Amino acid sequence: MLKRLLIFTLCLLLAVCAAGGGVAAWGWWRYGAPGPAPESRAVVIPRGGLASTAAILQHEGVIAPGRISSLLFRTAVHLTRHDGVLHAAELEFPAHASLRDVLRVLRHARPVVHWLTVAEGLSAIQVAELIDRAPVLAGPSLPPPVEGGVLPQTYDYEWGTPRAALLGRMQAAMEMTLEAVWRDRAPLPEIPDRRTLLILASMVERETAIAAERPLVARVFINRLRLGMRLQSDPTVVYGINRGAGPLGHALTRAELDAPGAYNTYTLPGLPAGPICAPGRASLDAVAHPADSDALYFVADGSGGHAFASSLSEHNRNVGAWRARQAPGK
Repeated sequence: MLKRLLIFTLCLLLAVCAAGGGVAAWGWWRYGAPGPAPESRAVVIPRGGLASTAAILQHEGVIAPGRISSLLFRTAVHLTRHDGVLHAAELEFPAHASLRDVLRVLRHARPVVHWLTVAEGLSAIQVAELIDRAPVLAGPSLPPPVEGGVLPQTYDYEWGTPRAALLGRMQAAMEMTLEAVWRDRAPLPEIPDRRTLLILASMVERETAIAAERPLVARVFINRLRLGMRLQSDPTVVYGINRGAGPLGHALTRAELDAPGAYNTYTLPGLPAGPICAPGRASLDAVAHPADSDALYFVADGSGGHAFASSLSEHNRNVGAWRARQAPGK
């Protein structure tokens, strides 16, 4: 009797061990088996417990659905806890990522990087709208920053970055760039300080998109300042009307050109009240190193550029040529 009991107990232990080994083998297979995601995908992993992380990964299709899959995920995290902590971030999981791959991403992958481009010539209103629409930023919408206070370029950021922090980087970039341009400038009495340089650069930015023309446009404005002539820049008038909210929607009228205002350089002597957009580095450099020219006028040439002139008679001929190109049938 005792012998039969010992044999039964031994058989039961062997069965339990065999079953445990089978479960362990199945778990190890599932740990390295391809996951269900048909393609790579970015998933936001917020702060929280393992259950919520598993639920998010299941909802996004990175790990298989069901309680067993969730339990296997949490068990794998526990058994590999010495490999490092899981991070809360937006992370990119590869297609068919196994549990091993998923844990590697959660522990060691770099967060997904987003990019936001501030184009040259945007107004403060447009910059604020751009930041407000940018995906995965955190924090409330921002009011328009100081006009001309951000540097146009492409900025990188991660999920959860505060909007105010990203704007701060843009403003710091402009401050550093403006300081560098100011140090390297060709000193001119017409540009006594950095604010004057910034205002003129914003006007140059809005007047032409052609790189070769920017130093010439800057020289025209500087020559006019030296002679006490009014700058007569259409973009400043438009800015005075809508503060850079976008295209005016119509050609400037004579009444608009004659209306006094802080930005109407047809009626104001000297500079407008402030910058009219965010100028890029090229426009800042153009004002810091203007072309060597006696030009006082420029007008569109009908081909996307401008014709420059040093006398009113020459300018009038250029205007006549431009109007002829605009005539019906031309």
